[in-house]
Amino acid sequence: MANKVKAVLIGGTGYGGAEILRRLLFHPNVEVVRITAVDNIGKKVGDVHFNLAGLTDLTFQEMPPAQAVAGADVAFLAMPHKTTAKVVLDIINSGVRIVDLSGDFRLRDAASYAKYYGVEHPAPQMLTDGTFTYGMPELNREAIRKARYIASPGCFATTIALGLLPLAKAGLLSGPIHTVAATGSSGSGANPQITTHHPLRAANLRTYKPLEHQHIPEILQTLRIAGGKEDMSLEFVPVSAPLPRGIFSTSFAEVPASVTQEQLTAAWKSAFANEPFIRIVGGGRQPEVVGVSGSNYVEVGFTLGPVTGNTRRVVCFSALDNLVKGGAGQSIQSFNVMMGWDERLTLAEPGLWP
Repeated sequence: MANKVKAVLIGGTGYGGAEILRRLLFHPNVEVVRITAVDNIGKKVGDVHFNLAGLTDLTFQEMPPAQAVAGADVAFLAMPHKTTAKVVLDIINSGVRIVDLSGDFRLRDAASYAKYYGVEHPAPQMLTDGTFTYGMPELNREAIRKARYIASPGCFATTIALGLLPLAKAGLLSGPIHTVAATGSSGSGANPQITTHHPLRAANLRTYKPLEHQHIPEILQTLRIAGGKEDMSLEFVPVSAPLPRGIFSTSFAEVPASVTQEQLTAAWKSAFANEPFIRIVGGGRQPEVVGVSGSNYVEVGFTLGPVTGNTRRVVCFSALDNLVKGGAGQSIQSFNVMMGWDERLTLAEPGLWP
């Protein structure tokens, strides 16, 4: 490509930033021209992200957002929630495309944002007017093609929603949903905390934010758009697991007693037909993190329980890499779609085995 798209990464020293760079530095249509941060200023990328040593001479710079996007075509924002919205307001009128990895523009309801993120949104009208397009290609591909601003989904939200998407699209998702999902330590960010300190995390399982995680309204919003009923509710318990990467989700839902194994198999195949990154697991196996870790692929599967009164229980399983399909990889996938390119660019390779 003669004239490559010029990309800026704002917030490049975290794990999400590292994963974006690992992909974009090899993207045939993209040139990364600038990386900004609030720490490690002046250091080369490889001095912070050791796996990228020698691959670029770019350094981490500190500068105002409007200056950072000058001359760029697209800005990837890999910053914490609450911080990102203010940066967006600084650059929204610059003409640059935006791919935001935070949760600041995923929701359509300002009250839900205030409840789950703990602050009032600085631009609530941008939540309701469709400024940002939700970047889940399996649900929203056509809208992403026309978008200029993408709100990339959260890691838990992607895992859980994709696991339940076939039921929603088939009109079979209603009532209470119960989910337990375990996540790797990289989801807590690059800065060490007591809950991510290896001697404690490596031999431990613990929950956090049970029934009040900020991805709950995002999951419900996504599933209702996909065809889930308005009476849906979600009780979600996240679990910190002793692994660096990956999320494994188990969701319980009820369907009418008349629903058969064959109907559900057809629903899963229909929901994910021609999806390049979704693998429906079969042959007596259910999804596993080891099959997708380090990649943009997702494993999905289900088990149908016996008839109990008027209903049957469906247990939906899904697994993905929280930093790739649950974060940086999905953002690049949506960016590829937005630009009219093959969405598999820089994302097609499998994960590591083992």
